[in-house]
Amino acid sequence: PTHPIDPEQRRAKWEAAEPITIGDNVWLGGGVIVCPGVTIGENTVVGAGAVVTKDLPANVVAVGNPARVIRTIGEPEA
Repeated sequence: PTHPIDPEQRRAKWEAAEPITIGDNVWLGGGVIVCPGVTIGENTVVGAGAVVTKDLPANVVAVGNPARVIRTIGEPEA
């Protein structure tokens, strides 16, 4: 769910739902939070505790708060 920023609408109990889309073969580490309306592309790995606030492309590793892409899967590790 998502909630309005306007306090009057919150007092009136307005609430909305936005779907999340998780592609095939996605791995979400423990405690990951995915915000409303976000899409995570196939084969993506999201590190434990990450907060996904924006769409993530396919075939990446993302970590942090907010989650950010740190590398593409298939690239050699540095």
